[in-house]
Amino acid sequence: MLQKLRDKTSGWIVTVILGLLMIPFLFVIDSSYLGGVGAQNVAKVAAPPTWWRSAPSWWPMSFLWQHHEISAQDFRTRFEQARQQARQQQGENFDPREFESTESKLAVLDQMIDEQVVRLAGEQSGIVIGDALVRETIASIPAFIGADGKFSQDQYRLALSTGNPPRTPAQFEALVRENIQQSVIPTALQNSGFVTSAEATRMMNLLGETRDVEIAALPELPADTADVTDAQIKQWYDSHGKDFRQPETVSLEYVEINAASLPAAAPADDAALRKRYADEKARFATPEARQASHILIAADGSDPAKLKAAEEKATALAAQAKAPGADFAALAKANSDDTGSKGTGGDLGWVERGAMVKPFEDALFAMKAGEVSAPVKTEFGYHVLQLREIKGGQERPFEEVRDQLAAEQLKADTEGAFSELSGRLVDEVYKNPTSLKSAADTVKLPVQTIGPFSRATASGIAANPAVLRAAFSDVLVQDGTVSDPISLAPDHSVLIRVTDHSPEQALPLDKARDQVIAAIRADRTRQASEMAADALLAKLKAGQTLQALAAEEKLQLSPLPGLPRTQPVPTPEINKAVFAAPTPTEGKPSYGKVAVQDRYVVFAVNKVSPPNLAEVPAEQQKQFRDQLDQVDGMAAAKDFVQALRKSYKVQVEEANL
Repeated sequence: MLQKLRDKTSGWIVTVILGLLMIPFLFVIDSSYLGGVGAQNVAKVAAPPTWWRSAPSWWPMSFLWQHHEISAQDFRTRFEQARQQARQQQGENFDPREFESTESKLAVLDQMIDEQVVRLAGEQSGIVIGDALVRETIASIPAFIGADGKFSQDQYRLALSTGNPPRTPAQFEALVRENIQQSVIPTALQNSGFVTSAEATRMMNLLGETRDVEIAALPELPADTADVTDAQIKQWYDSHGKDFRQPETVSLEYVEINAASLPAAAPADDAALRKRYADEKARFATPEARQASHILIAADGSDPAKLKAAEEKATALAAQAKAPGADFAALAKANSDDTGSKGTGGDLGWVERGAMVKPFEDALFAMKAGEVSAPVKTEFGYHVLQLREIKGGQERPFEEVRDQLAAEQLKADTEGAFSELSGRLVDEVYKNPTSLKSAADTVKLPVQTIGPFSRATASGIAANPAVLRAAFSDVLVQDGTVSDPISLAPDHSVLIRVTDHSPEQALPLDKARDQVIAAIRADRTRQASEMAADALLAKLKAGQTLQALAAEEKLQLSPLPGLPRTQPVPTPEINKAVFAAPTPTEGKPSYGKVAVQDRYVVFAVNKVSPPNLAEVPAEQQKQFRDQLDQVDGMAAAKDFVQALRKSYKVQVEEANL
């Protein structure tokens, strides 16, 4: 039977059938090969080949396109960096839930896409970054500069190994090379920006211009008390529904824990203080520092022969350095592979514990002043150490620090009582997360209430940004559970539970009726004010002056001579309208009106005065032109990236964000 099956599954017909069956399986392959975004990636940027700019992007022609993808891991790393930056900038106002929005994620991703667009442009332009430029760039990074102001190989390797994430020198050099390549074209465009002298002069004249202005405030109109019909109320309510919303509100119950209100802790006795002193004696000693020099014989640990040769050389140098009358500094200058200290005779300055790798530090702090060590092996090679001097390490007696210890112990005991009480309360809450009262009763703390309140009307503890965010969070609102402790201040926290929640909703007309009537009357007052302003403007344009009309129209005139363009006075709205008005002709002011809240004012521009550029120092003029050049260059770089994005193909997989 098996032979019959074999016979029937051979031949060209079966081959064709198997070929057809394989076609669906091709589409199981990572879609990035067919022009899509890879399964583990969030975006893909693809560019047509340089030799066929009009190459179609559909499969199989997509194989010809050059592309880079942004992995989900790289995106998460960048997004976390953006989160930390936003938290530092906003402080207590930072809302993590709001930051997690799709808009925030897409904004970060958009920046990463721009970087890949520029990277592709650099590669397609044939930009190659030489090793010398990479080394020069790395040597100029402040984190790798030693105490002597020069690049330190030891500091460089230490910084890379302890970084987040840790990197090898080869990985870091590749990263630097990529960053330089990405920045070549944008930097060149930014540096190429320029404005002509005529444009710079025009901008300086425009920004330095002042205007002599008169502001005429019309008399305040009487309050509108005319009737408002039901039809008018209904029409206004229907056409301005967004103005009449009932905000989201919550009511809370909460338990407050404050160390300041707890019973005072008993002062510690001398026995306890002496024990604390003995346990923390190192705190009351001047940190020991050692003035050291070294000779480094670099060695690659992967090559036993080179490692052995380095050890032998270090051993010979150690013997020379220990000889009577030996010049350690001269030996270091002639033999050390540490470029950062070689020029100064191997001098490392004053070294404290924790500054060097462990084998180096252990050897150095086991030496006596004036000694030269045998070769010390570290990940960098072999070191010959010279300990020149020791300072510090003196202890302060107990009697001298007793009061400090007593104050610290009292503070620690108070904090301990606070932590103990907080822990007990949290433990009780965990037993029944939807009840705050039972937990509070157990630890004998009162349950207090507040609300209802909205985000805009919160007061008391609810006005604290952290409490406000928690109170309106989905978890507390939907689940009705007790929050984790929320810190109000050091040793002062609160646990809250939402007892009532009212979502944002349209305010019914019967409840909004008074607000609608007030809005209609305010609008009628605004329209009446605008009509009065238009009537006054008509008289002014007919040839009358503000001074002549002031008494008749009961105007309140405010002259503003030399009003600057760059300052928002008397209000931003008035300043913008004044400088948007036409330049007055000889003897004929330029007039205009502007709304300030629900009231209009009329203004007259009597004179326009350009700045005297001759009084502006040449250095300031040059600085201004340089800033304009920079703005023009940045705009050119931005336009370049946007143009590239139109010619490239950008795909985003939002589901992977």
